[in-house]
Amino acid sequence: MTSKAKSGPGAGRTKRQGESMAFDAVDQKILDILQSDSDAPITAISEAVGLSATPCWRRIKRMEEAGVIKGRVALVDQARANVPMTVFVGVTAPRHGISWLNQFRSLIEDIPEITEAYRLTGTVDYILKVVVPDVPSYDRVYKRMIERLEFSQINSMISMEELKFTTAIPTCYL
Repeated sequence: MTSKAKSGPGAGRTKRQGESMAFDAVDQKILDILQSDSDAPITAISEAVGLSATPCWRRIKRMEEAGVIKGRVALVDQARANVPMTVFVGVTAPRHGISWLNQFRSLIEDIPEITEAYRLTGTVDYILKVVVPDVPSYDRVYKRMIERLEFSQINSMISMEELKFTTAIPTCYL
């Protein structure tokens, strides 16, 4: 398939494993639809983007193979899953070394309440997103963390209100 490269953010090119792939406005629209509803039927997607079903399906498969589409998941409501509390945890490492980092990676993988983790620039080294039913449950997560690893500082911030939540990323940079 040939696609006309666009100008602007991303210039319509994504590289994976040494190859360059072009994405166009139709690919962006397909991604927007799938990010909104990953269960949308191919017929509905193809109709919305002005393609027949087979070329639309091929574009989706191409984006999956290129790694642009990483997977499809069900989004679970935190409150209904009895984990309504979100705690953001700022972590400062006691030292910056591969050994500590590997232990930290293992720790966060082993604790299911930690749903996201990022390494940062600035005064805090890492930020974690923790979802739990309540403060005593978070305290148990905290104790599991400090039992296994040394930290210079842990700063916990309880979210009072979710102002925006989306799993959709902007597609205009493709």
